[in-house]
Amino acid sequence: MLKGVLFDMDGVIVDTEPLHHKAYYQMFDEVGIAVSPALYQSFTGQSTINICKRLCDHFKLTKAPETLVQLKRKSFKHLFANDPSLTLIDGVLDIIKEYHDRELKLVLASSASMMTIDNVFERFDLNQYFMAKFSGADLQQSKPHPEIFEKAAYATGYARTNCMVIEDSTNGIKAANAAGIFCVGYDSPHSKNQDYSTANMVISDFKEIRHDMIQEVFRK
Repeated sequence: MLKGVLFDMDGVIVDTEPLHHKAYYQMFDEVGIAVSPALYQSFTGQSTINICKRLCDHFKLTKAPETLVQLKRKSFKHLFANDPSLTLIDGVLDIIKEYHDRELKLVLASSASMMTIDNVFERFDLNQYFMAKFSGADLQQSKPHPEIFEKAAYATGYARTNCMVIEDSTNGIKAANAAGIFCVGYDSPHSKNQDYSTANMVISDFKEIRHDMIQEVFRK
């Protein structure tokens, strides 16, 4: 039986990717690097600090990765406060409310910084539904390492076999697989060129995992 649901945030709960994209490219311009679309897409699901470490290695930058992180977060903070386009993903609030009403334990497991997570949760009043929030930026390893989902599953108080991950990125799905947790791949229109082939189930609409429907899957 399904008892705990571990949600990714970007691309699953809220589409902050356009804001992150703008913020990253503002930072790239500030430090004078040209990042290709393919390289940028390979960052999906990874923490900001790990992305910045990769950039410093790839471009042989003399600036510290932490400096790049601060530049990017400064741009993102400005965009988050001023860009009106930020909205919840279609249908996700309904599924969050339904799962909560049916007494499933909900945990946020995102590679975003806790500052970004808190900003999103406050803006859309989501704290009331979630029992815990984990930021990959605060952990030793980031996705595709399973650490964040291992900790999130443990927080529910249930075995991993009673938990489910909802992810939209290749790295997130790999992390769920490595943690041994049932993974729903959300094929989001906002997530480009991601590999859903190893997800246990792939959806394009949250109505496909309504409470009674997903419980039937877990009973099989």
